[in-house]
Amino acid sequence: MGSALENYVNQVRTLSATGNYRELADELPESLSLLVRNWSILDNVLETLDMQQHTLGVLYVILGKLHSVASSNPEPAQIIQLMRDFVQRSNTEQLRFAVCPFYETCHLFTDFLVQKNVSILGIKVLSRAIEQIRQLDTQLTPIHADLCQLSLKAKNFNVVLRYLDTDITDISTVAAECKNQQQQQPQHTLDANNDAKYFLLYYYYGGMIYTAVKNYERALYFFEVCITTPAMAMSHIMLEAYKKFLMVSLIVEGKIAYIPKNAQVIGRFMKPMASHYHDLVNVFGSSSSEELRILILKYSETFARDNNMGLAKQVATSLYKRNIQRLTKTFLTLSLTDVASRVQLPSAVEAERYILNMIKSGEIFASINQKDGMVLFVDDPEQYNLPDMFLNVQTNITQVLDLVKQINKMEEEIILNPMYVKKALGSQDDDLASQHPKTYSGDPTD
Repeated sequence: MGSALENYVNQVRTLSATGNYRELADELPESLSLLVRNWSILDNVLETLDMQQHTLGVLYVILGKLHSVASSNPEPAQIIQLMRDFVQRSNTEQLRFAVCPFYETCHLFTDFLVQKNVSILGIKVLSRAIEQIRQLDTQLTPIHADLCQLSLKAKNFNVVLRYLDTDITDISTVAAECKNQQQQQPQHTLDANNDAKYFLLYYYYGGMIYTAVKNYERALYFFEVCITTPAMAMSHIMLEAYKKFLMVSLIVEGKIAYIPKNAQVIGRFMKPMASHYHDLVNVFGSSSSEELRILILKYSETFARDNNMGLAKQVATSLYKRNIQRLTKTFLTLSLTDVASRVQLPSAVEAERYILNMIKSGEIFASINQKDGMVLFVDDPEQYNLPDMFLNVQTNITQVLDLVKQINKMEEEIILNPMYVKKALGSQDDDLASQHPKTYSGDPTD
């Protein structure tokens, strides 16, 4: 091991032994280029350090390894095991002095796994990383987006749904962490501008995951957050989310869901670049399943390129279902052949399949007489007087009350925030100045 690396090890050991983690965290970024250059002997460095006692030193060695994967071409199993050991054995107290490098390490780890097509092996590692670094169960970190990406690539959503189902009340960003630690952002670590990128990616990937598990209401919310995030210019992530937002809107509401008026980026940039999707919305509004089928076929290349063909087919299925629901408001009985004809399904068999699925999911209330092929539509049998319904209402009320408490708490934190107070007082001074302009005596030309 070279003298420079020996100095690195001695520095890590000395400052860790004396508990000078802040000083060590400030000095270690300067050693990253050294570690990257000596990628071939970093395993020797790791053997001289203890993950629990020398967490910061080990973190930068792992970061150096991940920065040099193009040169070293390590075995995926080796990197995965190293990261797994680190998130299980590292010292969280030390890690909080280097949150930004830890985020970058997780991002590079994610990129490596995706490139090697072994995404599923990193899901539990990143889940542990989130548990280790976040300070609240409701805090969003940049690692959440990485976990979502690996879950999508692996098509495994068991772990990530637990995080997605938790409503976010706090956000950990690179800029905020560096400010809290009174650090200048080093060149090798994440640019603070990427905070917006990982925020958008979390909601974009989250919307895609909820779409995959057919939780369309939650997917719509995630896409809405993504496209209505305040921005001066359009992000490609926002554009792709907007396309999916339009399609999921049709599935959930049968029209474009409400978009706040302050989302000016949508009207200015997104609509012109999503014209095919707006054509889809317009044809869906005509209630003609045949016209919708023809349009999807016409724009199939665009939908396939955007990886939205599956979603387009779900939109077509949704229109068939909505047309069947309209029949329940007009008719008491219909033959399966008539149903197929009125909603433009290819056969009575297909109409029966749709109706049975809708009865099972509670979308309509009906029965089918198999003998004569007739459908009897009935009213909703729910009387709202059972214990289960009462428990459901009580649960919803509790959730609303908890939400009100959370909103009041967040409002209080904002009102007491020094930056908010300073800005609010400044606005009041400006208002007073405009209401009471200064008067001057003498010649106004002086």
